[in-house]
Amino acid sequence: MTPLVDVVMVILIFLMLTGTFTGTEHYLVSNVPFSKQGAGGATPPAGGIPEDEPVVIRVEQNATRDGFIARAEKTTATDMQTLSNALSKLRVQLAGTGKPAEKVQIVISPGRNVKYKHLVDVYQAALDAKFTKVAFAPSR
Repeated sequence: MTPLVDVVMVILIFLMLTGTFTGTEHYLVSNVPFSKQGAGGATPPAGGIPEDEPVVIRVEQNATRDGFIARAEKTTATDMQTLSNALSKLRVQLAGTGKPAEKVQIVISPGRNVKYKHLVDVYQAALDAKFTKVAFAPSR
């Protein structure tokens, strides 16, 4: 029984040592050197690549009560209804300049300690304002 425990222990130590040195790679390794220019010089055809207008909504945690502070395009809102109304006005303004809601992307950028329920409220306010492209940015 004792030699079996010794052999199993040696195999276990061997597997632990080799397992730490062969981790998975998250990026593809390439031998191609870096260059300052891209390979493609042709301009894309008209309508080939959509150019979306980003509107960033910065969401912070309200320090005085359980709520949020959302700032977007010279607008500050502390509740979902006010933000939805402000985004609706913004959508109308952008449509007047020739940028329909389909060409505008709303990017929700949360602060460090923002709760998920507040992000869901901001997301719902953007959907209520009839924006179809809503994305999330990493927290700041």
